[in-house]
Amino acid sequence: MQFTKAEAYGLWGLMYLAETNHSRIVPLSEVSENQDIPEKFLAKVFQALSRNGIIRSHRGVRGGFSLGRNPEEITLRQVVEAIQGPYHLMPCTEDKQACIMDPKKFCAIREVLILAEGELLSVFERFTLADLAQWQNAKVPPVTRLKV
Repeated sequence: MQFTKAEAYGLWGLMYLAETNHSRIVPLSEVSENQDIPEKFLAKVFQALSRNGIIRSHRGVRGGFSLGRNPEEITLRQVVEAIQGPYHLMPCTEDKQACIMDPKKFCAIREVLILAEGELLSVFERFTLADLAQWQNAKVPPVTRLKV
């Protein structure tokens, strides 16, 4: 499992929106330039985030993007899943019939992956866009919240 560029760019773009006035409409070019993200790539990622209500798309001369909700209400899991869909370490953790071996047999590997996936998603659910933006500005995460 590896975090994709789309997920990373989406989070960086969202952190920029969270650090500005939350109700401000920010041009895509401004986000792209400030976060050093290719604009065309960011546009595709922001489309997915817009479809899921995480951000709002505004058309017109003064168009751009704004957060769809308060950054305290947007979890890392919501962002990741808005971009990539439901997060699974392997297809069989969601659907046993997708097993590459024999889906009728017990699989200890699958059971461990289900546990690992649950822990990962729990961490993604625990942290919000506001947390990320705050830590980025402070340049250090609060260790007290990192109880894994």
